[in-house]
Amino acid sequence: MDIEKKENKEVNKLSLLIVAVIVLILIIAGAGYYIYHQKQQMTDLVETFDLEKEALEDEYNELSLQYEGYKFSVGNDSLVALLSTEQAKVQRLLEELRTVKATNAKEIARLKKELNTLRKIMRNYVVQIDSLNRENEQLKVEKNEAVQKYQRATSQAATLKKEKEKLTERVTLASRLDATDISVTPVNSRGKLAKRIKKMQQFVVTFKIAKNITAPVGEKMIYVRIMKPDDDILVKSRADVFAFEGKEINYSMKKMIEYEGEEVAVTMYWNIEEFLSPGTYRVDIFSDGNLIGQKKFSLDD
Repeated sequence: MDIEKKENKEVNKLSLLIVAVIVLILIIAGAGYYIYHQKQQMTDLVETFDLEKEALEDEYNELSLQYEGYKFSVGNDSLVALLSTEQAKVQRLLEELRTVKATNAKEIARLKKELNTLRKIMRNYVVQIDSLNRENEQLKVEKNEAVQKYQRATSQAATLKKEKEKLTERVTLASRLDATDISVTPVNSRGKLAKRIKKMQQFVVTFKIAKNITAPVGEKMIYVRIMKPDDDILVKSRADVFAFEGKEINYSMKKMIEYEGEEVAVTMYWNIEEFLSPGTYRVDIFSDGNLIGQKKFSLDD
């Protein structure tokens, strides 16, 4: 009986020991699982911090690129300088971010705050840039309008100048004297018509200065040039010259007349003292610096 009791006690002790071992194993397993779970959570948390840090770096890079883009789109030197300063600040903070551990929540939070501040500053610059761009576009429109007005004014001025020149030319032409009914008669010593050169003693040149109420009145010097077939001019002296089209040219005869706007008959005489050859001759008549009449005539041997 005692032996049976003793065996039951031993069985109970063994059972308690087994239970204790099982409980201990369960406790160790639970602790291991807890530690593993905590470590896994920590790993996941670090990965999350790393991802957040990378995202923050990307945002800083994007902001820096925005500053760079706006610098090239702005023509205002002062604003470009301010944008460059802010971009340098973004780069400095980006370098700080790269050296900070992803798990340094305090520094990461500060850099996030700095980023938000920089974004607000950027928004202010964007407003200024948009305003400047609108002003520039308006200035371009106004400049184009001014250029168009200037071109129109220049064109109108050129047109008016041409019209004035044409009008002046018409007035000048209208005010010129005009020699009409020009006649050259070769005569002999008795004042009769001479048909042969050897009997000619004189050329009688007659013409009329036509009526012209637009021409200036007063004394008018009339010059006559008699041109031979070889284009030489009949002259008494090579010093007998007058101004025409910026040059001094010879004349054969000259005569002063009084012109009052009405028709005036003029007769001039050339004494033939030189050798004349047969051919076609020409008489040119000038006054007031203008050629006012021409007449060709022929002489026979």
